[in-house]
This record gives sequence, C-alpha cells and structure tokens, in this order.
Amino acid sequence: MKTVLTYGTFDLLHAGHINILRRAKELGDFLIVGLSSDEFNLQKHKESYHSYEDRKLILEAIRYVDRVIPENSWDQKVKDVLDNKVDIFVMGSDWEGHFDFLKEHCDVIYLPRTTGVSTTKIKTDLQGVEK
Repeated sequence: MKTVLTYGTFDLLHAGHINILRRAKELGDFLIVGLSSDEFNLQKHKESYHSYEDRKLILEAIRYVDRVIPENSWDQKVKDVLDNKVDIFVMGSDWEGHFDFLKEHCDVIYLPRTTGVSTTKIKTDLQGVEK
C-alpha cells in the first residue's frame, strides 16, 4: 500500500483544493492530509474563516481523504512522514523546492496549481462585494 501525505489550511474549500486532493490520492492508496491548526495559522499570520474542527469535518467528508492529522508546526513533517510510513509527499507547485529535505525519507512531488482559483482570491473578491 502506498501512503501519500499533503498539508494545507484548506479554508474556503474550492475546486483547486479538490483537484490537489484528487491528484494526490491518484498517486497512492491512502491519503493523509496534515491540516493547519488554528494556532499554527496564527503563527503564520493567517486567519482561517472556518475553525480547525470545521475544516477537518469538511476534509473527512471528501472521498479522496483517508485521514486528517493536525499540522502544529513546520518542523513536524519528517516525524509525520516516518510515523505514517509515507511513500509520497505532495504539495502544490507554489511550494516547489521547499520540502526537498524530505527526499531522503520519501518521494516528493509538486503538483501544478489549479489556475485562477485560490482562497486568497475568494477573500479578495468577497471584500469587493457590497453588503
């Protein structure tokens, strides 16, 4: 069985999120998603619209996702790879090269992002909508 691991905030779920989850799952048999905790997001100066628990509930309902684990720090990735016997680590191409240090433990693949959609774009577009 091939285990795949990816990470993200997955706030304001959109087609780009579904695409990366689907493509990650196609690379193996079991997909684990490391989901940024609310506390970790604050450390990154990000604030999610949905809480960690709500984002976890949403991800667990997606057929491509087999398990959701909390992402509490940048430093946990090697431990997560080893503890979960990960074969393939997947991230979007906007992270190209950032996780190459994991190559000594598993394959690292950067998948192309879905063009024209992002949580940042959604938030920006919504700010322009008058109430």
